[in-house]
Amino acid sequence: MKFIDKKAIIFDFDGTLIDSEPDLALALNHMLQQLNRETYTQEIISHWVGNGAEILVKRALSGDVTIDESIDIEFFKNALDIFLKFYAKNLCVKTYLYPNVKLTLEQLKEYGYLMVIVTNKPADFVAPILKGLGLNGFFEFYLGGDSLEKKKPDPMPLLYVSQKLNVTVDECVMIGDSKNDIISAKRANMQSIGVSYGYNYGESISTYQPTIIVDRFEDILTSFIGD
Repeated sequence: MKFIDKKAIIFDFDGTLIDSEPDLALALNHMLQQLNRETYTQEIISHWVGNGAEILVKRALSGDVTIDESIDIEFFKNALDIFLKFYAKNLCVKTYLYPNVKLTLEQLKEYGYLMVIVTNKPADFVAPILKGLGLNGFFEFYLGGDSLEKKKPDPMPLLYVSQKLNVTVDECVMIGDSKNDIISAKRANMQSIGVSYGYNYGESISTYQPTIIVDRFEDILTSFIGD
């Protein structure tokens, strides 16, 4: 499918542009060790990623994607602090770009598309990772999970991007790997591309019916460039 009259492309970050699971797992297990809690494999942790740092930590403390609501608030705050401080110092130890991400972004930039990152990751972590992975200069700006009052799957961040760039919702496309991305796009009445890799809680992205599904990041080019 070819998109018509699009001006802006909104990208999710973790699981779409970058694989940050190794470093998230490293930081999460460091936190759990400091608290004398059971640690988990990266495969298990991968099902907990996508709703921001606070939810990730709560899931780790619960040992499940379903959060234990009886967790002591002060215990949680201490755990979150341990996680955030360690992760801030280990953002790009094993985190890497998915194949052909940079080349694809270069081509989209050459064609004049405005590009923005909307992630549920805390905003303070985004710029250091962009710099560390050589992605500076591609994006107009980025929004983290704590940048606005609400985050994905709420439509607020996507609507904010549309307004900030002075483009209509119809002129934007959301690209992401998880249900949060696709649900957010649907609530904003925005078309979307779901990538089949990444992290989506063990579910197929097709369940959430994005406009298009691609298996490789570079496959998005056929929807934006050429005849």
